[in-house]
This record gives sequence, C-alpha cells and structure tokens, in this order.
Amino acid sequence: MRTRTLTAASALAVLFGSTALALTSAAPALADSSTVLPVTSTGDVVVDGVHQRVFISDPKSGKVVATDYSGTVVGTVESLPGVRGLELSADSGTLYAAVAGANAIVAIDTATATETHTYPTGDGTDPEYVAYTGGKLWFGYGGAANGNIGSLDLSGTDPVVALNQDGNTFYQAPILDASPGAPGTVVAGAPGQSPVELAVYDVSSGTASRTAYAFDPGSTGGGNLRDLAVTPDGKDVVTASGSPYYQAVYKLSDLTADGKYETTNYPDAVDIAPNGDVAAGTDSVYGSDVHLFKAGASTPTREYDLPSSTGGTASDELAGSGLAWAPDESKLFAVSYDSNNTYSLRIYDDPLKAAATLTATAPATAPRAKPLTVTGKLTSDVSFPPGTTVSVRRTDDESPSGKLLGAATVGADGSYSFADTPPAGGQVTYTVGYAGDDYHASATATSTVDVTKTTTALTLDDNGKVYSYNTQVKFTAHLGTTYKNRTVEIYADPYGGDKPNKLVESGAVDSFGNLSVSLYLTRDTKLTAKFTGDTRSAPATVTSTVGARVRVSTALSGYYKTQTAWNQTYRYFHKSKEPVFDTTMTPYPNRKYRVEVQGYYQGAWRATHSAYLVLGSDGRDTLELSGTPPTGVRFRIRSSYIDTASGDNVNSTTYGTWKYFIFTS
Repeated sequence: MRTRTLTAASALAVLFGSTALALTSAAPALADSSTVLPVTSTGDVVVDGVHQRVFISDPKSGKVVATDYSGTVVGTVESLPGVRGLELSADSGTLYAAVAGANAIVAIDTATATETHTYPTGDGTDPEYVAYTGGKLWFGYGGAANGNIGSLDLSGTDPVVALNQDGNTFYQAPILDASPGAPGTVVAGAPGQSPVELAVYDVSSGTASRTAYAFDPGSTGGGNLRDLAVTPDGKDVVTASGSPYYQAVYKLSDLTADGKYETTNYPDAVDIAPNGDVAAGTDSVYGSDVHLFKAGASTPTREYDLPSSTGGTASDELAGSGLAWAPDESKLFAVSYDSNNTYSLRIYDDPLKAAATLTATAPATAPRAKPLTVTGKLTSDVSFPPGTTVSVRRTDDESPSGKLLGAATVGADGSYSFADTPPAGGQVTYTVGYAGDDYHASATATSTVDVTKTTTALTLDDNGKVYSYNTQVKFTAHLGTTYKNRTVEIYADPYGGDKPNKLVESGAVDSFGNLSVSLYLTRDTKLTAKFTGDTRSAPATVTSTVGARVRVSTALSGYYKTQTAWNQTYRYFHKSKEPVFDTTMTPYPNRKYRVEVQGYYQGAWRATHSAYLVLGSDGRDTLELSGTPPTGVRFRIRSSYIDTASGDNVNSTTYGTWKYFIFTS
C-alpha cells in the first residue's frame, strides 16, 4: 500500500535513566486541525513528504484528491472509477493508483496532481491494491472467487504485465504491502474475510513464490481484515481487523504471532512510521479512534478521539485504511466521516508527543524604560524534567523581527517569570517558547504590552493672528527633545472646499529644533505641524489657525467738489445728483458685502441704512443712492466683509474705509 524509504525501526525497548520521564497514556486528545474533504468515500491515504502532499483515493466518486499539509485541496484527478490502493514511488515523483473500474494502474505526477500515464492490466482484472518492491509494481486484483496477484514491470521500453502470480489463494483482490526492510517480499491479506487469511511472497526473482501462509493466524478467530502494514525493519506485518480488538503482529518468516498493539473494538487502520512508531485506528463510536505506540510497546503513548468535524453531537468515525504518517513523522493524517457521510482530514502535529500548554501574562500597559515582569505556566499530562526552560523573545519597533532576551527556568509547579525593561514604546510583544523534547510537543504563548512613549513637545506659532490680504507670513514649528526622529511636517488647509489640505514643508528641524515655512495668506488657514514619533518618543500634532482679511476698495462718483472738513475728506453732491457708490472686493462664489450708511446727528454718527448685497462674479458691485436727501447733513458710507454673514467663512471680517459726503442745494 505505501512505500517507506527511511531507516529501519528503532529499538523496541527504550531504557530510561533515573531522571528520565515515564511515558503514560493521557486522556483522549483532539486533532490540531481539521478540514472537510470533497470525497464521498475513502480507499487509501498516502503522504508525499517531498512535495508535502496528502493523497486520498475516493472509490465511490472515482477520483484522487490531493491536499497540502494544512488540508487545503491543491488538485484532483477525476475519471478514476473504483480507485482504491495507492503507492508512492521511491523518489516521491509518481503516485500509482489501482483503478478497478478502468482495469488499469494509473500514474499521477505528485508535483502537479495530474494523470501522466495509464497502464492497462487486462479486461476483467479489476486491480484494487498496489505495492512496490523487487523492481516491480505488484497489484492485488480480481473479483469474487478470482482474487490474485499481478505485477507491472516499468523498467523496460514497454510496460510488461504478468498476471496469475499467486494461483488463486484469495477469494478476491488481496491487500498488499511491502517494506524496504524486506526487499523482494510482498505480504498479502484477504480483505473483509473471516477468519483472516495472510500470505507472504518472495518476488525477488521477478515472479511471486509463496514463502508463508496462514488461515486464521495466531488462532484468534479474528476476521474482516481492513488494513495491514509491514514494519520498516521487514520483520513483521501488523494487521487491522474487525476482530480481535487489537492490531495483531505476525512474523513474516512464518506468520506466527509476534505481539500486539492493544487498541479497542473494530480495528480498521494501521500505518507505521519509518522509525517503527505505529498508528493504529479503530472504528470506535464511543471511545478513542486513533492509538499511537512506540515501536514494540503494547500500550499506547497517546490516543485521540474524533469528535464531530461539522459541529454535530455524534462523533466521527475513522475511515478504513484512513491513517498515514508524514515520512519525517512530524505529522499524522487521519480521514474520518460522520453520519451524514461528510469526510474530513484530521491533522496531528508531533502526534506521539504529549501536548504542552504554555501561558504568558504581562501588564496591559507599562511605562517605557521601566522594569516589568512576564509570568506564566508550562503544563502537560507528562511531567517535565527539572531545569526545563522557556525562551523569551521581545518584538517591538526597534526589533521588528524579534530579539531573544534569554530563558526562564520552569519551577516544579510549571510556573516561570522573566523581568525585562522595554527600551521602545508602542506595542511590545513578548513571545515565550518551549522547544519541546522527546516526550513533549513544542508550545508558544504571547502577551502584548502597550508601552507608553515619552511625551513630545511640539509648538506652532501665530495661532489666532489675523493678517491683511496676501500678506507673506512666516510660520515656525518647534520640536522638543526626541530619541532619533527630528522630522516635522507642516500642512496648510485654506478655508473653503475648493482648496485641499496640502503639505507645504517637511524636513529635519534645525539645531534649535525649528522648521519654518513662509506663505502668502489669501484665506483663513489652518496650519498643522506633525511629528510622527519614533520608537521612544510619542507622535505629536499641533495646529495654528490664522485669519486673512479680504481686499476691499470703494469709490464715490458724481460729486462736484471735495473739501477737507472735520478732519476728513468730504465729497459734495447737489441734491439733484444721485451719488454712485462702487465696491470692489476679493471674489468668492455667492459672496455678499455689507453696505452701511450713517448720518451725523446730535454729536454722534447714527445708522441710517444697512444691507447685504450680492457681489458680481468679478467681486464688483455699483450702488446708486437715490431719493431726496437733506442738505447740509454729514453722511458716510462703507462696504465690509463679515465672516459667515457675507455668505461664506473663507476670510476674516474686513471693514472697508468710510467715504464721507454732504448734499447741497
């Protein structure tokens, strides 16, 4: 079923010194992640460590689905009716699939998840299982009462298929497996049959020669074989049958019993890592479904349950032949299904190691350059040896990639503490890490502190001042002490929606901390000075709003003479002549000007008329003073822009000069 290419199994017994850890079976654990698969059945699961792909055959839908190590589907090969057994080439470049409905072995490129070749095996052969050894691809084939073994030789120019290699030992297509530890040897088992029937073949000569056979091996009375796997050292075969309620181990030499991996009811899957560690699966609705063993140990090191992958109340069940190790043993993949026939891929990281839980707690806020303490706990169902440490790393604006600060020793109760003085302000993250060991998975925890930066002094002059129209004004921003950044930006935002806020100056302040800009003011303007801050100095923003008056001029016409009187220049009009009053003002859409007329009466100037009049688009307007005026009375008139009342707030209130006049007979 699978090609295993790493070293032979490790020793069956592990000796511990007096200070070593004792491994115990923990409570059932859960997968590290789970993702729903687009399949309606499962035939076999194979892991490609080179491309980090997981291949799952789906006999019912007739396809092979490829996912990455996170469970994301990266490719699908369709039109493979009845596809079941999968075998990976030694170089991981090709996946071979037994496609019963096509009477063929199909080759799939593992890098692209695309079909590359079809090798017919003959009409009516219905191949279901594949194994590679002895330079050939061996396949179990045949329908009811026609089970047999065939071979596919791809070493020559043309592929060569050889059938009837067994002589009909099996009622139907047998499950096959091989191991690098036993080159030239194929193990076969009758699927679904009671009792179990096994056979071993020497295929080193190019043809299959049976070297061992057993009907009901071990005299267990077991049956319904679902899966089998040859150990990496080539010594044993491990079977998963509906009964007995354990994964039985038999010697390849004579198929006599050679131990067991104690699981629970209805075993249905087994896979062996290159180092000999065993993943054993059971179809257990009310108990653990995945049981992990160190090589040769009868008691599981860890067990995993399969809760509903879609949020239901009922647990998932493990699919037959639904377990597969990553070649480097860093991950275990399991395929499960629920009562709605929804299939999921479960992914276990460092599956044989006990899970470690790590916490980290730091103050929510802290002042910069002041000591703070990070505390937490490291816990596991398996105890840690004395002297266990966790690493502490600080990530901040001065060390965006993180800086290793050191290690904290974990106490007997799992607690630790670590003191640090953060040099930078802003968001500071402490990452505490436990690297793991032979018996514990790694773990990390983070805690974030909002470290207060030093307040930055920033000023901008001239706030509140009002200037005549188009006056050049120099504005100066002053920056106080900072850590490194000495750059200030100055923006000018003239009043009125047609003028955007604009950067008018940017640069490093001078040795006195100053940065200046000169502007000609034609509108009220809000200036903003900004300092973006640095790793230790807080950002700062300051504004200064200044006013700009409008340009306004007025003129009287139609008078017959001028004369200085009462310290003013008076225009004299015959009462029969209507004076003309012209106003010119800085234009703005829909702008109005206020005209005022006053008369001098009983020792004071008193208002006689006031109105807001609309300026032309060019900022001009002409007013005629009509009627029958009194003679000998002093009058004066002016035009003004009144902020907001004149229809806009673009400029500051500006009063025009008074024009004085008198009517005569």
